[in-house]
Amino acid sequence: MALVLDQLVTLLALERAGEDRFLGQSQDLGWGTVFGGQVLGQALSAAAQTVAPDRLCHSLHAYFLRPGDVSSPVEYAVDRLRDGGSFTTRRVVACQNGHPIFELAASFQLEEAGLEHQDAMPVLPPPEGLPGERELMARSPERLPSSMRERLMAERPFEVRPASGELMPTGPLPPSRAVWLKTVAELPDDVALHRSLLAYASDHAFLTTALLPHGVSWSTPRMQVASLDHAVWFHRPFRVDQWLLHVMESPASHGGRGLVRGSVFSRDGALVASTSQEGLIRRKSS
Repeated sequence: MALVLDQLVTLLALERAGEDRFLGQSQDLGWGTVFGGQVLGQALSAAAQTVAPDRLCHSLHAYFLRPGDVSSPVEYAVDRLRDGGSFTTRRVVACQNGHPIFELAASFQLEEAGLEHQDAMPVLPPPEGLPGERELMARSPERLPSSMRERLMAERPFEVRPASGELMPTGPLPPSRAVWLKTVAELPDDVALHRSLLAYASDHAFLTTALLPHGVSWSTPRMQVASLDHAVWFHRPFRVDQWLLHVMESPASHGGRGLVRGSVFSRDGALVASTSQEGLIRRKSS
């Protein structure tokens, strides 16, 4: 396993700190705060470790309450809200320095057969032959903030290849994009790990889709961009070490907030997950 991916898997595994208590360290990705996907993945991992292995997470709903400090560990406290005949519910509160920074509710279910239908996967170029994000950024490094250039160009645990939409737009565009993604190395057959990693990756390039029609990006001076809430529904089995297509669209922005919805498809066209997020997209006056 690649070192950078192994480090992420270790971060998601967490350290036990007591009964239904866990401690997580953070990656410094150059933002100055904890990456939202990291807290999502760690909180889901904490919840899953208190649930029987034959019950899989089918949905999670989370709120980002405060920015996380990358220099301090994150404490995850799990509340066992319900253990029913088919469903299990957990609540997770993440704290730093005595203050809650994040809250998650997750529901787990025994696998069962049922009625099936899904949206069709859009027709987009396959990942083979598409340039990756690092390659695209290397073509125009001057457009990256100098303070973050080195970290943005560093090796990552996920390979991401844009299939539609612009990585660094120079003007207004339709509010949609799609990216192929997968881990840079193979992973064990651990369903909970694959779902925690998809939760982690689902926050990448997500909220910024709401910026596309306005001709601005996260690096535009005086733009304040931050996640407020995040939801994921897991529909079908998948592996994050095989190509997945995250198709994203922003139906609305108003009041300093933007809404984004997404669909995650496997390579064979199966809809494996749905995503949504609302976030702060505020242009500061000074």
